[in-house]
Amino acid sequence: MLIGEYTHSIDEKNRVSLPVKFRQKIGKKMIVTPGLDNCLFIFTLKEWENVSRKLAESSLGQADNRGFGRYMFGGAVEAELDSIGRILIPEYLQKAANLKGKVTVVGVQTRVELWNEKAWSDYKKGVAGKAGDLAEKLGQVGVI
Repeated sequence: MLIGEYTHSIDEKNRVSLPVKFRQKIGKKMIVTPGLDNCLFIFTLKEWENVSRKLAESSLGQADNRGFGRYMFGGAVEAELDSIGRILIPEYLQKAANLKGKVTVVGVQTRVELWNEKAWSDYKKGVAGKAGDLAEKLGQVGVI
């Protein structure tokens, strides 16, 4: 399971270092794709296959399914760790998530998220302010 948050920087060659804990679980190759809430998602190859299979099973007859598939797959790229644990983030993905300077790297169970540091801080404050309501909703469906 991928958990925790870390702050790293994107260097002048568009590379960001992943925490050692994450590298060990993700492996040498991974998929980087546009995420939700203005971040990027990083999936292991195995988890990407799971996501791909579930999206492939969704109905092509529904515009939302087609659109989301295009969003996820059209922007996806395979990345590989270099010898010191960095991955290259293509410029179009950096722009999509407004990544520059400091980046927050967040472990979220089966994926890693890359966030603009300020955007992550703001997002986290917003969620913290409504955590009780969210927990109650999750309790109603038996999650908590």
